Amino acid sequence: MSIYRTINPATGVTEKSFETHSDAEMFAKLDKAHTLWKDDWRLRSFAERRAIVQKAAETLRRDKEKHARLISTEMGKVLPEAIWEIEVSADILSYYAEKAENFLAPRTLDTVEGQAVVISQALGVIYCVEPWNFPYYQLARVAAPNLMAGNVVMIKHAPGVPQCAVAFEALFREAGAPEGAYTNLFISNDQSEQLISRREVRGVALTGSERAGSAVASQAGRSLKKSTMELGGSDAFIVLDDAKLDEVIPNAVAGRMMNNGQVCTSAKRMIVHDSLVEEFTARLNSAISEFRYGDPLEQGVTHGPMSSEDAMKRAITQVDKAVEHGATLVTGGKQLDREGFFMGAGILTNVTKDNPVFYEEIFGPVAMIYPVKSDAEAVALANDSPYGLGGSVHTSDVERGRQIAERIETGMVFINGVTGTAPDLPFGGIGNSGYGRELSQFGIEEFVNRKLIYNP
Repeated sequence: MSIYRTINPATGVTEKSFETHSDAEMFAKLDKAHTLWKDDWRLRSFAERRAIVQKAAETLRRDKEKHARLISTEMGKVLPEAIWEIEVSADILSYYAEKAENFLAPRTLDTVEGQAVVISQALGVIYCVEPWNFPYYQLARVAAPNLMAGNVVMIKHAPGVPQCAVAFEALFREAGAPEGAYTNLFISNDQSEQLISRREVRGVALTGSERAGSAVASQAGRSLKKSTMELGGSDAFIVLDDAKLDEVIPNAVAGRMMNNGQVCTSAKRMIVHDSLVEEFTARLNSAISEFRYGDPLEQGVTHGPMSSEDAMKRAITQVDKAVEHGATLVTGGKQLDREGFFMGAGILTNVTKDNPVFYEEIFGPVAMIYPVKSDAEAVALANDSPYGLGGSVHTSDVERGRQIAERIETGMVFINGVTGTAPDLPFGGIGNSGYGRELSQFGIEEFVNRKLIYNP
């Protein structure tokens, strides 16, 4: 049975399967990609590459609902959120099409003697391993900068979203990209390791779990390949004593429950000042009670199923484990009594440091609420995590929020908002959340050779 299957999480029915590529097919695709890079793609002007990437963006916008419906069908995201994902994916393609030439322009250095310039040159084949939770966005943010930089990309997408993978590849073919510029691969983890070891592959990017990141980073390291890793997160959502709950609660709901909580930058740990924690918990509980679960393609549904049966069971098991070790389940956290992989949004309190889930990431719609008595305690709790991806601070005093943001040990902190994404904002973390950056100018500089040319 193929591992690449569309299992509709709203019904549990397998709708389509795809065969895994053989080793011979995989290496033939690698040869095609490498030859194209060496003899063609890297030699094209920015204008030539721009025309193709921009055309892909335009096609994506034109057919956004068609693509969004694939997302909803394959991993359960409600249609309005899926449409937003398509729109931001198109924006990323356009952003790099417009900005890449300026980002990679030669830089003259101020030297005591002689003349020095740094130029940016493409590396070659960049191999990317991408997850299911944002099946278009994750592809756009590696494809756009690398294609515009003159690299070619080969992508192993998650097995649960194969139709999204095929459709994204087709965008570039329709836009006029030659075969080998963007290549979708249906391969196993063992085949992936073989591919990384090949000399033609010059860089490796992964978005996924700690386990996957550790394995792929190790494989890339053994082959001396540059890599970037965007891994898990357990973001702190800090609510200070001067925060306005009318503004905070909608952010808390969106920050934790978007995509059924299956977001690396979800507001997983809600750190709330003692003076507000009781009202905050009650109002968050009230907001969750208004959720409408159902088919993600159905109008009016606010929350669809979890992406898979395994994802649902894993999150529910973590909730059960938390309760067994003394946590209080305020609401939800159980499988809903209906067809498909539906889990009720939950709230956990009294999660103490000796609870096994204290240091875990719950990749599902569960908020953990922690009371604190001071700013210093909030910062200490936020930093008491192996992760360091994002976070947010909510306060009526923006300067106070900035000071706290500087003390939080993560790659990103948002003030009076939830950790989000945009083409022009760098995305990435530290610690067990990985390394490297995607998006903005920083993202396009990860896989280029910044070559010094100097004459005394």
